[in-house]
Amino acid sequence: MENDQVKKNIRRKKGIVVSDKMDKTIVVEVTALVTHGKYQKKYKDTKRYSVHDPNNSHKVGEMIFFQESKPMSKNKKWAVVE
Repeated sequence: MENDQVKKNIRRKKGIVVSDKMDKTIVVEVTALVTHGKYQKKYKDTKRYSVHDPNNSHKVGEMIFFQESKPMSKNKKWAVVE
């Protein structure tokens, strides 16, 4: 039962592949529209994630979904959702 509860809390994100030069790793950029707490000004917040791509199947410009996984290296803690 604990495994079912853990799987429900997995974070999932959607982003665009900006680099596929590494072996089994892609860099995905996620852009979100955020509202400033005090001034209510909207601005774009962009973050980059190193994502595990075991088959090297995704190329630059593709929109992908990825989710949290166990750490595979210092910076790579996300995996592509197939």
